[in-house]
Amino acid sequence: MTLDLTFTAHDIANTRFAISPLGEVVASVRVVKDPAAHPLLRPWAERVRRRLQDAEWRLLSDLVPVPTISIAGFTCTPPATSLPDLELELATMRGAAGRVRSDLDGIPGPRTKRVQALYDDPERGLERLADEVSGYWRAAMAPYWPRLRSLLEGEILHRARLLAEGGIQRMLADLDEAVTWRDGTLSLRHRYTSGTRSLRGLGLLLVPCVFASPRVFSVTTPPYQPTVRYPPRGLATLWERRELDPPEALAAVLGRTRARLLAELDQPASTRDLAQRAGLSEPGVNQHLTALRRAGLCTAHRTGRYVLYARTATAETLLTGYFDETPTPRSNSR
Repeated sequence: MTLDLTFTAHDIANTRFAISPLGEVVASVRVVKDPAAHPLLRPWAERVRRRLQDAEWRLLSDLVPVPTISIAGFTCTPPATSLPDLELELATMRGAAGRVRSDLDGIPGPRTKRVQALYDDPERGLERLADEVSGYWRAAMAPYWPRLRSLLEGEILHRARLLAEGGIQRMLADLDEAVTWRDGTLSLRHRYTSGTRSLRGLGLLLVPCVFASPRVFSVTTPPYQPTVRYPPRGLATLWERRELDPPEALAAVLGRTRARLLAELDQPASTRDLAQRAGLSEPGVNQHLTALRRAGLCTAHRTGRYVLYARTATAETLLTGYFDETPTPRSNSR
């Protein structure tokens, strides 16, 4: 089936990009529930499923069925700004009580008791949902977010370059293998929907979404801005564990041990993991991590029994710059 989105001059003028932390949460639930269907994302699912046992996310799970035919719009309203944080998106969701019943009425199939309770009392139900999203985020998303955000921002910069080179046709031409652009119409190969939709002069919101893979998702019904969520470039290398030596220049600034630990945080890790990899004692690793945290280069994320350390966006940018200057780059985008 094919869904055709028709553009006017106003729509082209209003087309924009955004990143959505909440959209990543909702899409990632599909991956946790059915990792075999998402081979590129399965390494992440295997890492987080045990930690999610300490989190309460049953209502969130109920709202994202597998297989996923449709998802209620209020769960991940298209972002109004280009780089919202999770709290801003949760505030928007909490304010969507007036749309809960109409959105759920459009979802086929029976409702679970938890979803019915949300339907009966939208304001209270959305508070519970927001709390669950926050807990899920801490357990499964926050340690990985700097790396995910770096990939997503890189995708938007890539699209901006294509727009500068050849206009909107060039920008949309290779968005995804399921997407084609021709004569002012964007066509999406769709599993469950077909027909032609007008963008209503609102333009199209393009949201690169890591956990949408391997599908493209669309929102075309009012009152939401028409939105397409699509997998960004580079997913094939996102979860790879790479052996990296700390750059000499960085080691000269931070010290070799701290530079090594920062390089080892290519994936979020516990103190014990880092100690084993680096051949250090756990108290020694803790001392170095404290210094890196104070410098704004790593963060700690606790969920129940688990504490994971992760590089910050500043550290990601710093290390990417150093490794890109070496003869063998860290990874290649597909």
